[in-house]
Amino acid sequence: MANIKSQIKRNRQNERRRARNKAVRSELKTRTKTALRAAETGADDIAERLKEAVRRIDKAAAKGVIHPNQASRRKSRLVRHIAALVADRSD
Repeated sequence: MANIKSQIKRNRQNERRRARNKAVRSELKTRTKTALRAAETGADDIAERLKEAVRRIDKAAAKGVIHPNQASRRKSRLVRHIAALVADRSD
């Protein structure tokens, strides 16, 4: 346990940030899963779900929760995966 005032405050700040970042990351996973599930089941709102997932990824990168390159990689993989699922469904 820290006994320096500034470090005690820093620990409190870090804990708040950690909780906030964890919530954002959880949201990313949820949105990604719903987009993939919509593509797998052939739902009507695939584009909408994909758009929302990409929006959340961009927002997380803008806030510094994830690195911009990681955001780009996640979006690329998600779009490719959904495109493959939609292509398989249409065949």
